[in-house]
Amino acid sequence: MLVTRNLAAQLISRLKKSPAIAILGPRQVGKTTLAKSLSNDYIYMDMENPRDIAKLHDAYTFLEGLQDHTVIIDEVQLLPTLFSLLRPLIDAKRTPARFILLGSGSPELVKGVSETLAGRISYNELCPIGLTELPDELSFEQHWFRGGFPESLLSENDFQSKEWINDFIVSYVERDLAKMFNVDLAPTLLRNFWSMLAHLNGNLFNGESFARSLGVSAPTVNRYLDFLEGGFLIRRLQPWFVNAKKRLVKSPKTYIRDTGILHRLLNIPSYSDLFGHPGIGASWEGYVVEQIYQIKEKQTDLFFYRTQRGAECDLVLVQGITPLACIEIKLSNAPTVSQGFINCTKDLEPKYKYIITPKSETYVTSNDVTVVNLKNFLMNILPQIQ
Repeated sequence: MLVTRNLAAQLISRLKKSPAIAILGPRQVGKTTLAKSLSNDYIYMDMENPRDIAKLHDAYTFLEGLQDHTVIIDEVQLLPTLFSLLRPLIDAKRTPARFILLGSGSPELVKGVSETLAGRISYNELCPIGLTELPDELSFEQHWFRGGFPESLLSENDFQSKEWINDFIVSYVERDLAKMFNVDLAPTLLRNFWSMLAHLNGNLFNGESFARSLGVSAPTVNRYLDFLEGGFLIRRLQPWFVNAKKRLVKSPKTYIRDTGILHRLLNIPSYSDLFGHPGIGASWEGYVVEQIYQIKEKQTDLFFYRTQRGAECDLVLVQGITPLACIEIKLSNAPTVSQGFINCTKDLEPKYKYIITPKSETYVTSNDVTVVNLKNFLMNILPQIQ
């Protein structure tokens, strides 16, 4: 089943101008497939393949001889010395599309790009397949339950999808994260922590509480959270501070970014069982946040807003220092507007106010809040208001 990625057109455009681009994202998200589709004349190298690593014994000479091709280097963060070599190679022949670097989300990769290759590279994030990229053969329900990783989403049935995600989780816990960041991690601790994050999906993050439950220090918990975030597996949604006169919540909320992984960590066997699970509301909220993140413009930032008195706005779209839109996320297709949400909009005074639902029609309430389903919001409203 062919899936056209939204990022492809942007990457093609950037390759026409930039000598190098970086595509960052979690493992198994489709970076290699996408990169190979961008050029008809490429040399592919995988930094997990000993044969390819051996070719780079004299890396400068080897890569210099490929200057007329596009060189795709996969898992480039595993060989960080390459960054210092790429700079003189690019400066010697600054033609577009010389290098496509693929990395599994390591912060060290971004740091290397920004420091060593500043002005020479464009870097981009490839997320799991989003709702606006969904093939006609797949339903919104399948996407929400299975998540967006291609091997899971495009499986023949839910059983195969669950088996793939189970293997993916084990691989990340036992091998991938430690190798990605070149650190020692305790697999049991990491798995327990990831599972706890799933059960508290969408809640305020309290490192001390996690530390007590896991029997480790708070710095250890924060370190593991950094690794999961660096691997594009969890999202920290920061609170928006705008009114110094009010007492505001200052802790971030954490979400498992892919709902397929979330549902496996929660051991939810089917889409119908999701509706009997206490975590369904948080699952829907995280799903909406992630889908909006995937297609928002770069100048738009995402926050939440909550006062100490309990008034909350699930999502605030901000440009610069100006709240653009306040969004409440509701699982009901016939939602009511909460007083807490109205109070938040009075504090923030956004230009737009929305309640996002799974499948409701679009209409405006008496409070001047637009109720809209997620797909309509992503495809028709969000591109117009940014």
